[in-house]
Amino acid sequence: MQYGLTEEQEMIAATVRSFVENEIYPHEDIVERTGEVPAEIAAEIKRKTIELGFYACNFPEEVGGAGLNHREFAIVERELGRGSMALTHFFGRPQNILMACTGDQRDRYLLPAVRGERMDALAMTEPGAGSDIRGMKCLARRDGGDWVVNGTKHFISGADHADFVIVFIATGEEQTHAGPKKKITAFLVDRGTPGFTIRDGYRSVSHRGYKNMVLDFDECRLPDAQVLGEVDGGFAVMNTWLYATRITVATMSVGRARRVFDHALHYAAEREQFGQKIGKFQGIGFQLADMITEIDAADYLTLAAADRLDRGLPANREIASAKLYASEMLARVTDAAIQVHGGMGLMDDLPLERFWRDARVERIWDGTSEIQRHIIARDLLRPLGA
Repeated sequence: MQYGLTEEQEMIAATVRSFVENEIYPHEDIVERTGEVPAEIAAEIKRKTIELGFYACNFPEEVGGAGLNHREFAIVERELGRGSMALTHFFGRPQNILMACTGDQRDRYLLPAVRGERMDALAMTEPGAGSDIRGMKCLARRDGGDWVVNGTKHFISGADHADFVIVFIATGEEQTHAGPKKKITAFLVDRGTPGFTIRDGYRSVSHRGYKNMVLDFDECRLPDAQVLGEVDGGFAVMNTWLYATRITVATMSVGRARRVFDHALHYAAEREQFGQKIGKFQGIGFQLADMITEIDAADYLTLAAADRLDRGLPANREIASAKLYASEMLARVTDAAIQVHGGMGLMDDLPLERFWRDARVERIWDGTSEIQRHIIARDLLRPLGA
């Protein structure tokens, strides 16, 4: 594994970090106050990202993307993690799963998404089925040559701006040694399709302005042309394209932790108590030492997982470890940074209370910490027959 960054990777990191500092930071306060991203700001961020050549940088050059590998894309996401997710959403990273598009789907969904002409969202979670994907109740039944969909999805990030949604829906049931399990199929569903409604979801304390939406299907009719991948092949599509998205949570957690750490470090170097800088007190200095050690460890763990993907090696356990450790590290670092700042850390004059709130969701979405531990333990025990 390559531990350091190449000159080109350092340039990628510096470019994206500069973009976040100059184009994202200035708008964060208004998003925090209103819970909304003004349309003109969203359009400007997207336009400047396209001009920079980073829009859809996670897609191969053959379809118009920048062709970054997993490690390079992790670096991009790390730097974006420093900024408000509601704003960096418009930096534009369409779902890689769109690479499963075939035929006319490429012209209707894949290529417009890469060019920034259409935005997508991904929908799996349901009110009664979160981590238990096989337990989903949103059902598509055959009716003539079409599929008729009924059910609800919730916690769908980005759906408020999406022109279409990639939705995983139950299309039948199969008998297994563990009992009946749902067959899952992925569908491409356009906003405005009759019987398909996107509405506001819940008010979250994490990532204000980055809304979660509810999708309702009421006798929504979809033709076979809207199936992404194979019928009943939803898990194959997931396993091919989606499991690496946990790296995004891990590496964005690292970026956010570094921003938080910078606040704590500079405050400790400037604030005086009892006649000296507070960083000189072991109670503060040791906290800083622990913070940076954990941040660096999470960074290397995440880059190592991405590196395995680039080398074509199995990486499921490594990705789970990175997501688990980085998201829990972020919680510890944000809490410690507030402790270093004392009472001021909890005031909204500083962004630390926001980072503290935002950190909480990272241990839940894209697979809870408990799910990640299950993945890791299963990977360790299966070779031993346990």
